[in-house]
Amino acid sequence: MSQFGHVSALNLSGQSNLINFWNPQSTWICGSRQTNVLSFGGTDSVGYGLRIPNANAIRTRPKKGVCPLQVVCIDYPRPDLESTSNFLEAAYLSSFFRTAPRPDKQLKVVIAGAGLAGLSTAKYLADAGHKPLLLEARNLLGGKVAAWKDEDGDWYETGLHIFFGAYPNVQNLFGELGITDRLQWKEHSMIFAMPNKPGEFSRFDFAEVLPAPLNGIWAILKNNEMLTWPEKVKFAIGLLPAMIGGQPYVEAQDGLTVKDWMRKQGVPDRVTTEVFIAMSKALNFINPDELSMQCILIALNRFLQEKHGSKMAFLDGNPPERLCQPIVDHIQSLGGEVQLNARIQKIELNEDGTVKSFLLNNGNVISGDAYVFATPVDILKLLLPDDWKEVPYFKKLDKLVGVPVINVHIWFDRKLRNTYDHLLFSRSPLLSVYADMSVTCKEYYNPNQSMLELVFAPAEEWISRSDTEIIDATMKELAKLFPDEICADQSKAKILKYHVVKTPRSVYKTVPNCEPCRPLQRSPIEGFYLAGDYTKQKYLASMEGAVLSGKLCAQAVVQDYEFLAAQGQRKLVEASMV
Repeated sequence: MSQFGHVSALNLSGQSNLINFWNPQSTWICGSRQTNVLSFGGTDSVGYGLRIPNANAIRTRPKKGVCPLQVVCIDYPRPDLESTSNFLEAAYLSSFFRTAPRPDKQLKVVIAGAGLAGLSTAKYLADAGHKPLLLEARNLLGGKVAAWKDEDGDWYETGLHIFFGAYPNVQNLFGELGITDRLQWKEHSMIFAMPNKPGEFSRFDFAEVLPAPLNGIWAILKNNEMLTWPEKVKFAIGLLPAMIGGQPYVEAQDGLTVKDWMRKQGVPDRVTTEVFIAMSKALNFINPDELSMQCILIALNRFLQEKHGSKMAFLDGNPPERLCQPIVDHIQSLGGEVQLNARIQKIELNEDGTVKSFLLNNGNVISGDAYVFATPVDILKLLLPDDWKEVPYFKKLDKLVGVPVINVHIWFDRKLRNTYDHLLFSRSPLLSVYADMSVTCKEYYNPNQSMLELVFAPAEEWISRSDTEIIDATMKELAKLFPDEICADQSKAKILKYHVVKTPRSVYKTVPNCEPCRPLQRSPIEGFYLAGDYTKQKYLASMEGAVLSGKLCAQAVVQDYEFLAAQGQRKLVEASMV
């Protein structure tokens, strides 16, 4: 593919025939002059055709008598990530497991939770020559990236998952599994809806020819729809301490909310309103008057310091099959084991307070040489033994609480035009980000009907409401994003079906002063470890954080091998003497 950008929406004044190799019978027609655009199911490209290096900074709705926008599914080349210091650091950590001395005796490590943290822990323990046993309470893989297939064969997911260039451990994981071609990279842009101009969008386009951080600075300077020049200058001045102070400064801002930090730095409130409400909701599903500024600064640091850090990719299909199953296949190929429908009822202890076994709901008792809890923090707290609850390491977990979030999927009776082949920031008071998955994802591709996947956040006031109420509220917001195509009463586009997925406790709520409460992966209980995006690692609550936490957890187990092996031998001797 060319290194130039490819338009993901074409406004052509002539006739346009879109030939789709999934469904060769489908053609989108517009006007009188013919232009063919190919859309096909290959690995490297979808919609290879028209190339326009520079897109307009703002999208306007089609006028009467002008051909409507044509949304075309298009991928971009995989960016060069392998040369970044963060990618190399992640690759080095991966090599630690492959090159570790093969153990004289494999450790049996029992892991609770088959989300990305648990899968990562098991994968890297298997790489190091040990035997993980991964227990998942539900009948499906993925945890917070789980998905389900409905009676029509359509998938609906726990969340709208985006894979950033600044996810070095995730990118390494894809490479190690040989599935990098399953990421569909999009143009290097961030696209925001314009609430004061319904149906229009404003873009931040990152120039391919510029290195970081110049490409990010250029994207901000070039956009004049959202921020004025004085606001940009004041924001830049406000960010100077973070740029000069580096990571120590970033970590020191954990005690301030985004809103408080902006005001302290003299940044106009309109900057928070225009940009950081949307960013806060995308990062942690809460508003900037609650979110810790540390979270925003970590994201900005990654996006500005790495040329492709903010570049986004969609997975080419449902996460359980396209991402989680390859990890399971890898684990099993090395002698590990994965069990579904294995819900833990109790952590049973020895007299010395260490873990004796996991008791499952089905009555089975699972024991091992080491134990890992890779569940969300809220589940860990529910199952925490009474003897551990006053241990400072565990006591600090009280402040870490999962944030509620709702993921909405709506299938419409027609193809919506006012969208992009990309993630979109809605800037709605009720919605966070959304995407037309019938365009952005190969498995969900449909040339005739749109399926919007939307993150409904903040969701605390809505999590207990009915699906009907949530859909009604969503449609009112969509009417503002698609004024020519959607009405709340469905007098225009009609809903064919919908799915609402509620997660009462998702990623931990990154409010101020949470950082000191995040635990290291090695607990003070000998042989007991934690993994999860809430544990101590530098990528906070994210898929990258979950994968990295699993690697750090596996590393701690491997480093403790001599002790764990000796403990196992001692228990065998004691058991034989009984």
